[in-house]
Amino acid sequence: MRNILFSILLLLCIVPMQAQRIVVGAEQIDAILNCTQDKHLAVVANQASLVGKRHLVDTLLSCGADVRLIMSPEHGFRGDAEAGAHVQSGKDAQTGLPILSLYGNNKKPSSTQLQGITLVIFDLQDVGCRFYTYISTLHYVMEACAECNIPLLLLDRPNPNASYVDGPVLDMKYQSFVGMHPVPIVYGMTIGEYAGMINGEHWLNKGVECDLTVIPLRNYTHDSCYHLPVAPSPNLQTDQAIALYPSLCLFEGTNISVGRGTDFPFEVIGSPNYKAQRKSQFQSYSFTPRPIPHVSDNPPFKGKKCHGIDLRKVPKPDKFDLAYLIEMYRGTNGENFFLKSNFFEKLAGNGDLRQQLKDGISEAVIRSSWEPALSQFKEIRQRYLIYK
Repeated sequence: MRNILFSILLLLCIVPMQAQRIVVGAEQIDAILNCTQDKHLAVVANQASLVGKRHLVDTLLSCGADVRLIMSPEHGFRGDAEAGAHVQSGKDAQTGLPILSLYGNNKKPSSTQLQGITLVIFDLQDVGCRFYTYISTLHYVMEACAECNIPLLLLDRPNPNASYVDGPVLDMKYQSFVGMHPVPIVYGMTIGEYAGMINGEHWLNKGVECDLTVIPLRNYTHDSCYHLPVAPSPNLQTDQAIALYPSLCLFEGTNISVGRGTDFPFEVIGSPNYKAQRKSQFQSYSFTPRPIPHVSDNPPFKGKKCHGIDLRKVPKPDKFDLAYLIEMYRGTNGENFFLKSNFFEKLAGNGDLRQQLKDGISEAVIRSSWEPALSQFKEIRQRYLIYK
């Protein structure tokens, strides 16, 4: 008996207690059903809106909820449209429900489209970056709900990039669908917390407020490690890609490939014009983009060999990292580096970063230029945190 007790005590000493499993808002079915009784529902969802391994819409229907409309963001309801592709409205083959696209020309549901709806449920997996368009979809859905006097029930999900706050704060002169609010590139909030900030800072049209209820996460902090069970969009397929995304997405405004058309999108970057720098801290890598159906049908530099750097094994970033931009700008001598559009400015959120790169200004000096606005945002952010 003494030996058995000793063995149990020894196991307790050497086997760490497992952390409690994070419970997302969509898994709290009883709380959801309490809010949906006698309601006619519209659901904003995509392929990551799961309850376990079952889609939220299927789960609600099986529980007798009156779902009448599906609204889908960029990448579509089943998540098979690549970034920027036009998403069609239509009908869901599995449920027969009508699908209203909220990406393309119709980003905001109209009062006619919401006619007969008495509650909207919002369940999208964010990745915590200003230019990831699901928070822009959130803005327009909240605005439509406020204008139509329809309550919004938001089912919170973890933000895999919530452990830090960094990057330039959006100058509202560059407001667009990839940057709608005066927040930094990485804002360190869940989408539920962010919705509270949209309301509280009166960012909706004419300062209207949405009747918002958030079903919060359980067993979660901003430092929680969380593996997304489903890719939030076609080109963010791994934890590493999601972690690098805040620092690499600005390349979408340049003539640098972020690995679309490879097996490692947002983990490798390159260009036919890049030449590795002497004393470069990065590992060289070459790749040739190819069409990948439903992921990258027509990737930049299709069929052309790109030279660049491999980021698959770099440590998970704890900041918005400018080193990649600086490396690629120098490695191409800045030749045709930026797209002719101002998309780079929309992603960066200001008109300064392009010139700072051209002038060869150091990362430290560039970072100091956005610090005052970043510090101010951090103070505002504190008011809306659910998970302290």
